[in-house]
Amino acid sequence: MALGATACTSSTPEAPSTSAGSSTAGTSSTSATSTAVGTRTAVPPSTASPTASTTTPPKTTTSRATPPPSQPAGPVTLLGGLDIAWSVAVLPDGSALVSERNTGRVHHVPKPGTGGRSTVVGRLPIFRTEGEGGLLGLAVAADFASDPVVYAYYTTNSDNRIAAVEWRDGRLGEPEVIFSGIPSGRRHNGGRIAFGPDGYLYVGTGEAGDTGLSQNLDSLGGKILRITKEGEPAPGNPFGGSPVWSYGHRNVQGLAWDSRKRLWASEFGQNTWDELNLIEAGKNYGWPEVEGREGNSDFVDPVAQWPTDEMSPSGIAVGPDGAVYMAALRGESVWRVPVNADGTAGTATRHLNRTYGRIRDIHFVGNRVWITTSNNNRADRLVSLPLSAVGAR
Repeated sequence: MALGATACTSSTPEAPSTSAGSSTAGTSSTSATSTAVGTRTAVPPSTASPTASTTTPPKTTTSRATPPPSQPAGPVTLLGGLDIAWSVAVLPDGSALVSERNTGRVHHVPKPGTGGRSTVVGRLPIFRTEGEGGLLGLAVAADFASDPVVYAYYTTNSDNRIAAVEWRDGRLGEPEVIFSGIPSGRRHNGGRIAFGPDGYLYVGTGEAGDTGLSQNLDSLGGKILRITKEGEPAPGNPFGGSPVWSYGHRNVQGLAWDSRKRLWASEFGQNTWDELNLIEAGKNYGWPEVEGREGNSDFVDPVAQWPTDEMSPSGIAVGPDGAVYMAALRGESVWRVPVNADGTAGTATRHLNRTYGRIRDIHFVGNRVWITTSNNNRADRLVSLPLSAVGAR
C-alpha cells in the first residue's frame, strides 16, 4: 500500500429517526495456502483536499410489513434490527439479500413498493469470536436469473472460505464450499466478493494480522483473488495457476468496476492512510513495506488517501455519474470520489457525515442509493436514500 487526499470535516446534520422493523426469522480446515474446490458444473463466464458536504437528509421513515406503492422522496429504512449488516447483493427482480455478520443469517428484502415483508432465508455455518470474522460478503453473477446461485464469504474456526448456495423457491439451500484456506484472524479477514465484467469472481482478502502474508505469493492473505464459479484460478491470471490477481494488500474491503471496466478497491490502512486503489493484474500495492503514497516504483501508489480517522473504508460502488462512492466506518460518512479517464481522482467530498454512524456497504439501486449501517448495537439498518444524499448526479 502506499501519501494523498487529505480531508476536512463537515458540519453534522441532524440524525434521522432510527425506528426500524426487523425480518421475520426463518430456519435455517485447511491450511492458509490451500484451496478446496467444489463440484459445481463449470459454466463459462458470460488528491486534492476534499470539501465538506452540506447535505442534510430528511427525517427517516420506516418500511412496514406492507410498504406503500412507491417510496417517499426521503430516506426509508428497508430493514432494521440487524447485528452488523455487512453486505448487500441485489437480485435481478429488484429485491436484495443482506448478510448479518454476527449471526450468519441472510435476509431477503422485497423490492421496495411491491408489498410483502423481509424474511430470514438461510444461515451460513459461521464461527464467531470477538473481532471481524463471521458472515461477510455476498455476490450474485450477471446470469443469476438462469443460474440462481448466491456466493458467500464467511469465517470458520480454521479459515475464511467461499460457498456457492442455491437459491430456490425464495430460500437458500445447503452451502457448497468452492474455495477455502483464506487466512482468518481476529482482525483483517477481508471478505468483499464481487463478479467482474469478465464473469469471474473477485475476492478481497486480509492478512489476518500476519503482515508477512501480503508479500508472499504462496499465501492467499493480503490479496485480491480472481476465481471461477467452481473455485478454480481464473484463466489469464498473472501468476500461472495461482488465484492471485494482485498482492501487497493489508485488508481489502470494497470492490467495484467503472464503465471502462477498471477495478477499484478500498483498503484499510494501519495508523496513517486509508486508500482507494486502481487495481491492475500482477501489481504489488506495497503493504507492509509502505502505507499510503511512497513514490516507490516497486509498488503501486493509491489514487487517493485519507487519514484513518476520516475514512476506514468498507464497501464501494460506482455511481450513475461515474464517481466512486466509499462507505466509511470510522469516518461515519460516504465519500464521493470523481475519477478521471487517466486513472487520477478529483476532489473528494464527504456526505452523511455522522448521520447514520458507521456505514458498511453502499449500492446504487434504480434512482436510489442503499447503505447499511455497522454500529454493532443490534439495531443496524439497510436504508434507501435519494441520490442527492450522497452528492450523486
